[in-house]
Amino acid sequence: MSENQSRRSFLQNLGVGLGTTTAAFAVPSVMAIQETKLQKDEKKLGVALVGLGSYAKNQLAVGLENAKNCYLAGIVTGTPAKAEEWAKKYNLPAKNVYNYQNFDEIVNNKDIDIVYVVTPNSLHREFVVRAAKAGKHVMCEKPMATSVEDCKVMIKACQDAGVQLGIGYRLHFEPFTQEIMRIGQKKVFGDVRFIQTNFGFSIGDPTQWRLKKAMAGGGPLMDVGIYCVQASRHVLGEEPLWVTAQYGPISDTERFKDVEENVSWQMQFPSGAMVNGFSSYKSNIEQLYVSANKGFVQLSPAYSYGPLKGKTHEGDLKLPVVHHQTVMLEEICKEFLATKKFPTHIGGEEGLRDMKILMAIYEAAQTGKRISLV
Repeated sequence: MSENQSRRSFLQNLGVGLGTTTAAFAVPSVMAIQETKLQKDEKKLGVALVGLGSYAKNQLAVGLENAKNCYLAGIVTGTPAKAEEWAKKYNLPAKNVYNYQNFDEIVNNKDIDIVYVVTPNSLHREFVVRAAKAGKHVMCEKPMATSVEDCKVMIKACQDAGVQLGIGYRLHFEPFTQEIMRIGQKKVFGDVRFIQTNFGFSIGDPTQWRLKKAMAGGGPLMDVGIYCVQASRHVLGEEPLWVTAQYGPISDTERFKDVEENVSWQMQFPSGAMVNGFSSYKSNIEQLYVSANKGFVQLSPAYSYGPLKGKTHEGDLKLPVVHHQTVMLEEICKEFLATKKFPTHIGGEEGLRDMKILMAIYEAAQTGKRISLV
């Protein structure tokens, strides 16, 4: 995106290509939400999706169709054709359909309790802040933003407005992920000594926003490497002390002229555990391997939409296969309905912690220095 492109024209065309996914999870087709669902029900929270790209369409909308305590109440899009398609499919009244210019009018809409931001990363800050000022609770896709400063602004905006802020960490609610976290944190196989965590895929369309630093904030580290950082922190239940990192070679100078093609990093944690991470837009890899002094646990696939698979030195993990976005939305809304708060483990502070680590990895790769995180 050129510097002189107007913000208004960019937003008007934003609907094209939002949220391209790296994997798909097949779920049974579900009937469209019935019109009666749009009647305000205090036991169901109304959610408006901001940005109707692939992730919103194929994952979050499906989750909202299946969830018992929330539903799709509204949409925000810069593409008139998408607005018409979604409104028809989900029986949305015209008053619950917004574009990026009139979005702030959502303040007057009592059908909508939560705004879920699914735009390119560089726009997360703007729409989280606007949603907060409109008095709506906010969910935001990961990564939370493109800078530490933006994360802080988003947290403050929600605090000032008295609304909840959550980040879409779907794997926090996924059974295989929860089990590997339990094994690591409870020292089921002894002390964790080493973690290898990799997530990469071969990226497609060379014109997509994920390859533009101004919109994505970075390359595969921001997109899929964040899952590896999350896994390291939550398997150990600790925060890293320092990081070193290295960019890999670039094989396609045109495609990767703006963001990294791949990056590796190393972190040490207070317990002494070492982590080796890798993210890539060229290599197809998806693995989380945790080595402890009395055994190991491994997930592969580990991070995509499923079905995830896992094993330990004792055999295969036999756990339920779930639709990640359905269980995430249900659990977040369940806690909110009971406490008026989102779960703390997916809050804005969690997104900020990840952003600090991601920025430190970039700094370490650029400078060749060990970057302290304490």
